Amino acid sequence: MKLFYRKYGEGPPLVILHGLYGSSDNWVSIAKKLVNNFTVYLPDQRNHGQSPHSDVHDYDSMSNDLHEFVIELNLKKFFLAGHSMGGKTAVRFALRWPEMLEGLLVADISPFETKARYTEYYNQHLTILKTLAKIDISEARSRAEVEKLFAEKISSVRIRKLILKNIHRSDEGKLSWKINNASLLKNIDKIMDSVVAKNEILEPVTGFPVIFLKGEKSDYIPPEDFSLILRLFPAVEFRVIKDAGHWIHVDNPEAVITEINNLLNN
Repeated sequence: MKLFYRKYGEGPPLVILHGLYGSSDNWVSIAKKLVNNFTVYLPDQRNHGQSPHSDVHDYDSMSNDLHEFVIELNLKKFFLAGHSMGGKTAVRFALRWPEMLEGLLVADISPFETKARYTEYYNQHLTILKTLAKIDISEARSRAEVEKLFAEKISSVRIRKLILKNIHRSDEGKLSWKINNASLLKNIDKIMDSVVAKNEILEPVTGFPVIFLKGEKSDYIPPEDFSLILRLFPAVEFRVIKDAGHWIHVDNPEAVITEINNLLNN
């Protein structure tokens, strides 16, 4: 799948992957502060932003998309970072093609199954996706009007604002969603699933720096997963980003920028 992407800066290549409901646009401000150290590539993952839609949405398909993306750009070795769903895609890529990476940064997500442990988050995603499926926004005149349509179901202002960034206005003035809501709803179990298949035998991955960032106020990386992550990446370093929840790149962007730059120094 040919992914849409944005490119900034000069230096060693760095690919940053956004999370669920996100797009390359979410990381532009951070990319612009990395331009002196990296050439930053910001792709839209499948079913998001300006990239193609597909009925298939799982971590093998998204890591395949990334592999196709870097091969087309002739990036034989590169740094890779990802947040949330993008972090899980990044881990899956690292497990399949470790020889292509110079460094890996995973922002506030465990690569292991989250559905059973985080029923609250799973139900939240179901509510969001089912609400989007029920609401026809084609006759709405503004983003504010769309927000009112689902404000009762989605109480978080932050999540509503994130979702509103997915609105597209046609030349005729009609509003529609950029994200492929139907596919995301159909594949939500796979999005919440582990990137490591049951009974899959994996060799520990070494040879490049690995950093996992955890938001101080987030529980997306539970304590019991630290040892499991260490089995995959024996040299991993865990860093806590202060005053940050799950959206650490929004809550404390300077700390995230510092940690990405640290990939060059390890």
